[in-house]
Amino acid sequence: MQVIENLKVKEKVYMEKLENGLTVLIIPKPGVEKKYMIWGTNYGSNESVFIAPGDDKETKVPNGVAHFLEHKLFEQENGTNSLDVLTALGVDANAYTTNDHTAYLFECTDNFYPAMDELMDYVQHPYFTDENVEKEKGIIGQEIMMYDDYPDWRVYLNAMNAMYHNSPVKIDIVGTIESISHINKEILYKCYNTFYNPSNMVLVLCGDFEPNDILNEVKKRLIDKKAMGEIKRIYPDEPKTIVQKRVEQKLEVSQPLYTIAIKDTEFASALVNKNEIVKRHIAIEILLNLLIGRSSRLYKELYDNELIFGQPSIDYEFTKIYAHVLVAGQSSDPDAVFQKFEDEVNKFKKEGINADDFERMKKMIYGGYVREYNDVSNIARMFLADYFKGINSFDYLEEIDGITVQYLEQILKEVFDESKTILSVVKS
Repeated sequence: MQVIENLKVKEKVYMEKLENGLTVLIIPKPGVEKKYMIWGTNYGSNESVFIAPGDDKETKVPNGVAHFLEHKLFEQENGTNSLDVLTALGVDANAYTTNDHTAYLFECTDNFYPAMDELMDYVQHPYFTDENVEKEKGIIGQEIMMYDDYPDWRVYLNAMNAMYHNSPVKIDIVGTIESISHINKEILYKCYNTFYNPSNMVLVLCGDFEPNDILNEVKKRLIDKKAMGEIKRIYPDEPKTIVQKRVEQKLEVSQPLYTIAIKDTEFASALVNKNEIVKRHIAIEILLNLLIGRSSRLYKELYDNELIFGQPSIDYEFTKIYAHVLVAGQSSDPDAVFQKFEDEVNKFKKEGINADDFERMKKMIYGGYVREYNDVSNIARMFLADYFKGINSFDYLEEIDGITVQYLEQILKEVFDESKTILSVVKS
């Protein structure tokens, strides 16, 4: 078993790739009561066109299949629902689908092994029939209609549509009522058998475990399934330009919502080296906090003038096929916030970055990374999501030391490009 240790947070991750291709990550937390297990597959809403191992032609499936599969896996042939079984055990269980992965999880202090039995059983035993697939379409259709009226989701999805021409990030993870109407049990089994092979999956355990013992428990619960070859994922070409500078939708909201988004079209060069993508992510996080974080001059100005009502959420989202910067919040005048944000970016480019502010912010960001290791759920979900991006989560703790003012200014010029910056607004 490979052991990777980080002395800064005094943590170790034990990594084992099993014969069937499954990667198991174990992060021991001696003396901690809570235990967390998450089993993920490198399959999300991005994958609607692919060539499965052994096939000679591509498969195209409707949008929303990954999320539909996540829902259906809980339903068992004996009529039980595994989410209900897990809840009855007193564990906090859930599942989620993102653009690039799907995950099944639970957290508990007691009944860990019965919960592990249930999770590993339902993830490995899909049960799809014509009847239960049709029934699920109605349930997910209700979810889709709810999201259509959910302002926070609409302002985000509209931002994706303003930035991207063809990228699957434009697609709602749940699909549309039209797209899910074309899903059937054959499509579900095809996608399950392609993407839920152990060689495309990662299992992460965090808690008071002895690594070899818990690894043996995992092995005992695995069904006999062989590793398969590589899945060829097919994505449309994406131009470097944005679609439109501004998009607006009217929904019932107490105050207008806004998302400022920047399409990072140069991130592909960073993907060649995992350390470079981590450095880029850290630099953008520092830049966003310097530009509009709670201690920034722009935040103070916007707050004092009652243009914003709290600290905006800031993020850098990326997968292997796209990347973008996000700044989102509520504002009485989103267009004024947008203009002032662009002005602030230009001011930073012209005046440069203050060295003292940079060092202070770097320490604050580093402190946030260290605090992530206080919680078993944060640790496990972080290691899973980063693994699918080709990253070891410890890399953030190591790479932050090498971030300099000069590198920050390089990323500022490369990423924060006015011609690739858009504004999405939802207002009453």
